[in-house]
Amino acid sequence: MVVGLGNPGPSYADTRHNVGYRVFDLLEEKKPEQVFLYRPSVFMNTVGGPVAQVARKKGVHPHELLVICDDFSIPLGTLRLRLQGSSGGHNGLDSILASFGTKAVPRVRLGIGPVPAEADPADFVLQRFPKGDRAVVEKMTARAAEAVLAALTDGMDYAMNQFNVSPE
Repeated sequence: MVVGLGNPGPSYADTRHNVGYRVFDLLEEKKPEQVFLYRPSVFMNTVGGPVAQVARKKGVHPHELLVICDDFSIPLGTLRLRLQGSSGGHNGLDSILASFGTKAVPRVRLGIGPVPAEADPADFVLQRFPKGDRAVVEKMTARAAEAVLAALTDGMDYAMNQFNVSPE
């Protein structure tokens, strides 16, 4: 089960917090038949309950999920795939981990940082990318979709080795 995180509604569509939705959209175009894609339509802070409910209904265990989300502590354009770990302060991921009661939830984190020193991180993630960053974002989301497909076909270890590198 692949879960793309973001906030619902047109006012959030192109924000930094919604890069998970962007990757989800790319995956919908190419998804393998055996994979269930889920795009929660609730706000980031409350996503854990719906994700856990759908996963349980589908018989999916936490280690069989692949969550796609933004991360402001990672430089813009960089991907970081992990099999488990803390939420890193990401409210959506924190909600999912809390709902399952485990940190063993695989994830693909997309770098949207750094947060400028004078900015509030909560405001930063809800801003749109400046025009100068849009090409980097497009390339990053395309790479993230490739990383998800690689994880599904060749396993997370392979995908981590291929995609946990800084972009050119």
